Amino acid sequence: MKISLTVNGKTMSGEAEGRTLLSTFLREELGLTGTHIGCDTSQCGACTVHVNGKQVKSCTMFVAEADGADVSTIEGMANTDGSLGVIQQAFQDHHGLQCGFCTPGMVMAAASLLEKNPKPSEAEIRHHLEGNICRCTGYHNIVKAIMAASGQEVPAVAAE
Repeated sequence: MKISLTVNGKTMSGEAEGRTLLSTFLREELGLTGTHIGCDTSQCGACTVHVNGKQVKSCTMFVAEADGADVSTIEGMANTDGSLGVIQQAFQDHHGLQCGFCTPGMVMAAASLLEKNPKPSEAEIRHHLEGNICRCTGYHNIVKAIMAASGQEVPAVAAE
């Protein structure tokens, strides 16, 4: 079937079988490899994107369900000149990444949270990230990065 999406503000289309996942379509058909596939079971959150403004784990959605939708991926988080966006820069500045595999999903989850709650507390950030797994950082630097991206003072965040 023919699928057409608006991805990061650009109309894109391609061919897909009915069983094709949105994550697979983004990576293989559209070449947007920033959306990582970590588990294919909705456990890790590395594939998080926004569909019509809603945070979605793209490995849980068939691309046919997203036909005609507005999709935002990690590639769309950069500034128009290609420099890092605010959240991405905060992750770099506050060492919110190590291996980087979970980072696209974490950044997309952070963007969703900050859109709904521009000044979240540490507890609210940790709660929102429960569906995203990081095996490297211990989360405290990710929390610091999100606090910084929200324009708040970055407190000493306890490692948990």
